[in-house]
Amino acid sequence: MTISHQVVGTGPAVLLVHAGVCDSRMWARQVADLRVDHRVITVDRRGYGETPLEAGAKYADAADVLEVLDELGVETTSVVAASYGAYVALQAASRQPERFSRLVLMSPPADGVVPTDDLRAFGAEEDRLLEAGDVGGATELNVRAWVGPEANDEARELVRMMQKHAFEVQLAAGDVDNDEWEVGGITAPVKLFTGAHEFAFFAACAKQLSEILPNVDHTELAWAGHLPSLERPDEMTALIRAALTATA
Repeated sequence: MTISHQVVGTGPAVLLVHAGVCDSRMWARQVADLRVDHRVITVDRRGYGETPLEAGAKYADAADVLEVLDELGVETTSVVAASYGAYVALQAASRQPERFSRLVLMSPPADGVVPTDDLRAFGAEEDRLLEAGDVGGATELNVRAWVGPEANDEARELVRMMQKHAFEVQLAAGDVDNDEWEVGGITAPVKLFTGAHEFAFFAACAKQLSEILPNVDHTELAWAGHLPSLERPDEMTALIRAALTATA
């Protein structure tokens, strides 16, 4: 299986892993900035963007990420990741901690944190819409749920396109088996961002990760929803760059 990926720029490697409602296009603003002095690697996970998803596939997103790094000959990298992509990054760094020098993560889920009632309600409504064949309705539900109030119309339309495409690919594939690996053993510095305008579940996840990992710094962004790199791209790019170059 070939995972679609792009590499631009020169310098220390930084891997960008997209959110579960997006694909690698979510990082366009950050790629444009970081490529000046980094070797920037973006990937489309299976079922997103340019990477297909085969019916009945058995795989692990974290293994796919590590295989891309192997293919590119990357021995050590930092990683910037969002939402489920941040969970994938945590899994990969848990399996090969020596390979990841720093993690900058936006709203990762965490094992063992009970979903909040509003998140459960969202999931139930998404399931209802998809079971009814209403991909458009499910897409709009996701745009409303995950894109914060600071986003402009262009950002909302991009999320809409990315999510609709992902739904179409994933529904066509049917049931697949995506193996998720245990998170732990990470020693690299971890910078966590969550948004004040997203499901409270993610703040609880950040709290748990701060307790189980040894070197975590968590910031809640008062203006942000779940996708701050799309909601205030210039401000978030500056925060990402600062986190990548922090001395601790």
